[in-house]
Amino acid sequence: MITHHNPAAVYPPAGPYSHGVELAGFSRLLWISGTMGLAPDGAAADDFEAQCEQVWANIGAVLDGAGMTWANLVKVTCFLGDRRDRDVNAAIRNRVLGDHKVAVTVVAVNLLDPAWKLEIEALAAV
Repeated sequence: MITHHNPAAVYPPAGPYSHGVELAGFSRLLWISGTMGLAPDGAAADDFEAQCEQVWANIGAVLDGAGMTWANLVKVTCFLGDRRDRDVNAAIRNRVLGDHKVAVTVVAVNLLDPAWKLEIEALAAV
């Protein structure tokens, strides 16, 4: 069971996420490694939006391979190569996840390969 915690003693979430996500009675955890916007052939698109769409497609494929769905996600960490891509990242994440509000962290970093525009890791539970 997943319970969301947004206590009145903490500022309201600045977007569609939860300050805390509690897991109770879970039987399986799935850690999804940092995932880049690479197509199955290893190629990366040149633009951020296409890479972001591919990252979420890759995460969806890992979830599916584990017999899980977006509803099983509990935590997402987004590593942006350029902080100016924050809004596009949020818009795509929000479209993919819909009303499902996970715990989210977004940071701007220097990614390992300069061709990569972002990397996302996730945690899912059943």
